[in-house]
Amino acid sequence: MEKRARITLNRTVKISNRSERPYKEKNSMNNAIQYLREFHFGTVVFRLVLAMFSSGIIGYGRTKRAKTAGLRTYMLTGIGAAMSILLALYEYEMMNSLWADTVSSVGLKFDASRFSAAVIGGIGFLAAGSIIGTSHQQVKGLTTATGLFASVCMGIACGAGFYECVIISCVLIMTALNIMQPLERQYKRRCRNITLFVEFEDIENVSVITDMIRSKNAEIQEIEIERVKKEGDAYPCAILNLRLSKEQMSHSDMLSSIAELDSVIAIEELIS
Repeated sequence: MEKRARITLNRTVKISNRSERPYKEKNSMNNAIQYLREFHFGTVVFRLVLAMFSSGIIGYGRTKRAKTAGLRTYMLTGIGAAMSILLALYEYEMMNSLWADTVSSVGLKFDASRFSAAVIGGIGFLAAGSIIGTSHQQVKGLTTATGLFASVCMGIACGAGFYECVIISCVLIMTALNIMQPLERQYKRRCRNITLFVEFEDIENVSVITDMIRSKNAEIQEIEIERVKKEGDAYPCAILNLRLSKEQMSHSDMLSSIAELDSVIAIEELIS
C-alpha cells in the first residue's frame, strides 16, 4: 500500500509540473508584448521596421500589378505614419520629464491625436493624385488611394504599439487587394450589366449597332457618343451601358456579335 501511495504521489507531481509550462510560456509572451509596448530606443526601431515591412508587403503586390503607387510609396507612407505617432509619444514623455517646468509655467496641453489626424488629412493629397480619369470615361486609382489610406492607418497602429491591429489589418488588406480582385472580376463578367466602348466608322452606324443589341434581347440603359482622334483622323465612338437578357448571354458573346459588324473598328469591355 505504501508503494502504491508513493507512485500516485509522484504522478500527481509530474502532472502539476506539466500544467505549469503553458502558464509560464503565456506569462513570458505577455511580458514580451508588454516590453514592446514600452517607449524606448529598441521599441522605436521595432515599430518603424514593422511599419515599413507590413506596408511593403502590400506595396509589393501593387508593384507586381504595375500600379501607380508601388513598394516604395507604401513603405514611405507606413514609416511616415508611424513616425507621426512616435513623435506624439516622444512629446508626451518630454512634457512629463524635461519640459515639465516649462509646460506648467506656460500652461500647455497635450493632444496625441493631432499628429495622426494631420497625417490622415494629409494623405488625401497623395491619394487624390493617384486617381485619374481615362479617355473612356473610367475612373482609375480608387483602390490605390484607399490602399494608401489603409497603409497610413496601419502605420499609425505600428507607431502606437497596437501590434494585434497591425497583424490583423495587414492580413485583411492583403486579402482585399489580392484574393478578392479575381473574384470581383469574375462576378462582374457574370453580371448582366456590361459597359462597352465601341469605335465605328460613321455616326450613322449607331443605329445598326443598337438594332443588333436589341435583337439579342439586351436593354440599352445609357449611351454616350463622342469622337476620338486616331492617327490624325477623328472617329465617332460610343460608351454603352447594357443589361443582358435573362437567357444568361455571356459578355464575350455580346462582344463578338458587335465586333462582327462591318462598321465597327474596335470594341472593348470597360471593367473598373
